[in-house]
Amino acid sequence: METTNTTPQHSEQENLRRQKRLDIINLGIDPYPAAQFHVNATSTDILENFERDETNYKDITIAGRLMTVRDMGKACFASLQDASGRIQIYIRRDDICPGEDKSLYDVVFKKLTDIGDIVGITGYVFKTKVGEISIHATSFKMLSKSLRPLPVVKVDESGASHDIVTDPEFRYRQRYVDLIINPSVKETFRKRTQLHNTIRTFLNNHDLLEVDTPVLQSIPGGAAARPFITHHNTLDVPFYLRIANELYLKRLIVGGFDGVYEFSRNFRNEGMDRTHNPEFTVLEFYVAYKDYEWMMKTCESMIEQIAIDLHGKTEVPVGETTINFAAPFRRVTIYDAIKEHTGVDVSQMNEEQLFEACKSLHVPVDKTMGHGKLIDQIFGEKCEGKYIQPTFIIDYPIEMSPLTKKHRSKPGLVERFELMVNGKEIANAYSELNDPIDQRERFEEQVKLMERGDDEAMFIDHDFLRALEYGMPPTSGIGIGIDRLTMLMTNNVSIQDVLFFPQMRPEKQ
Repeated sequence: METTNTTPQHSEQENLRRQKRLDIINLGIDPYPAAQFHVNATSTDILENFERDETNYKDITIAGRLMTVRDMGKACFASLQDASGRIQIYIRRDDICPGEDKSLYDVVFKKLTDIGDIVGITGYVFKTKVGEISIHATSFKMLSKSLRPLPVVKVDESGASHDIVTDPEFRYRQRYVDLIINPSVKETFRKRTQLHNTIRTFLNNHDLLEVDTPVLQSIPGGAAARPFITHHNTLDVPFYLRIANELYLKRLIVGGFDGVYEFSRNFRNEGMDRTHNPEFTVLEFYVAYKDYEWMMKTCESMIEQIAIDLHGKTEVPVGETTINFAAPFRRVTIYDAIKEHTGVDVSQMNEEQLFEACKSLHVPVDKTMGHGKLIDQIFGEKCEGKYIQPTFIIDYPIEMSPLTKKHRSKPGLVERFELMVNGKEIANAYSELNDPIDQRERFEEQVKLMERGDDEAMFIDHDFLRALEYGMPPTSGIGIGIDRLTMLMTNNVSIQDVLFFPQMRPEKQ
């Protein structure tokens, strides 16, 4: 016989549940049985299809978590929540205990079973007198005894939840509980997966190949960002968690693939806020013999399809705004955007003039910032937040875009666009630079910025330059922030709401 494991460190409720676990064991019942429990129905399937074909639901087995119990003596109504939803069950003592021994109902169910326990039910589906589709239980089995009580969330007759836990510290740190008690959270992550699947289908239909590239990299390339640094003991060399997968995907284009894509888990050792997390997901894809004009059309077509797949239409509610993802999207040059929102024409300014313009516009700057970073700072501070409906900001200064091909008709600019939606960047794309001499010179300019103190400047990747010297076809590539896109498509204001387990400070013990 197992002895008690209650402690003063646990709450009264937790100690009580631990004692119930022991009581179940001492009755000869395993509260965590190993054998497979054969489920043949789900709550959603029953609720959606029972009235159309009642014959299929005369012998069903379902499993899930007890969420409410309404005791009526020798019978009770309870609600059971499985992965798909919630359904009412009816348990009567004589049905689950047909013999003289009634302890399964009187003791195990009524006294030792708690809200939050995971149970298995066999029975048949029926309609109550008030018309609610329910399961009449003929057997009951404990599958997992819960040792911690769930937060109390009330559900009214219409199915609406009340007193939902909204504390982000609790919700993000204990996401497993958040998913149990807040059904809308689970729906957010289902839609995130649906979004991934739409993208995969779209790109597969364009004959792109899904690939994997290294997360541990000897050179952190493909973006202007501060990396996380680690060390490989066997090789005795530093490694970096990838900040982007761009340079590896371009290597594959050099190698002869005409189109590749990857859902890339990236890591940047930078600030955290509602739209930034140090670990995040980016979709990048690269297609040979295309340019940024083709990529704009492809990008807007794919995002329009995502909206339709998730919402059945192109209009998506985001806060108090409705965003229309119907293609085509508006296009504005970065210089025109700055002029429109500040009244200042920066197109012909040198670095010194830009520095003074930033000061007059009250845009925070420092001496480490070069020409491109100053323009980026003005746009970020004064313009980015103005673009609510999908807008392509195009034709950036060459200094801002070290991996981008020079503009075919506008000296000093490159063929690049960023997609702005709801005041934030969602995508970044180029006509990719494939001239290895030009690329080397751009990297060398980045080194000069690094020497000035810019900790986001790019490293020189000599192996990537060697790959370009073998010849890369004209190519267009794009990176799309999957977390931010999910925020838009699920009407969430914080990136933490679309990440199962966002980074947080260590929990105080």
